[in-house]
Amino acid sequence: MESYLYTVAEVSEILKINKNAVYELINHGLLQGLKLGAMKITKLEVVRFLDTYNGKNLDDLNNIKDLMVVAN
Repeated sequence: MESYLYTVAEVSEILKINKNAVYELINHGLLQGLKLGAMKITKLEVVRFLDTYNGKNLDDLNNIKDLMVVAN
């Protein structure tokens, strides 16, 4: 059966970031979670996040900029 809800740990694996970074995304309102015992994130929300922030630099969540790629 396909999973529609992910734990913070699962989202951290999907996004290749640590769990604290997932909580920071939630706390900054960039990723929406829901509390069902522990924090969960829907599959649709992960896809929306990736679509919305594709091409963005999220190193500073208070100052999100377009990603600047420097060619060598």
